[in-house]
Amino acid sequence: QVQLVESGGGLVQAGDSLRLSCADSEGTFRNYGMGWFRQTPGKVREFVAACSWSGGNTNYAASVKGRFTISRDNAKNTVYLQMNGLKPEDTAVYYCAASSYLAGPGMSPSSYYYWGQGTQVTVSS
Repeated sequence: QVQLVESGGGLVQAGDSLRLSCADSEGTFRNYGMGWFRQTPGKVREFVAACSWSGGNTNYAASVKGRFTISRDNAKNTVYLQMNGLKPEDTAVYYCAASSYLAGPGMSPSSYYYWGQGTQVTVSS
């Protein structure tokens, strides 16, 4: 079973950068579409960014486009989310997710079947 572990969250100030990592402990997600989602209390989980199984195709939410970059290193079984120019409204728990074999950069949470435990990102103003 695919197991995903996020890291890299923390408390930063507005304008700062963070890089989240998502490691696959079993080393099997290299052929899966991957995505990042975020959630705040009382709200539905929202799409942030996704990449295809090869990393060649990506999608971003309008709210993060131009500030966040998703990438993957299949040799390290790791997906990254580079977050620049962070804003207080980016504060959330960020989740890494894997969709399916040879999948593209899906934007719907329902397309993802494997989820990490989440990492908290807090941006102060």
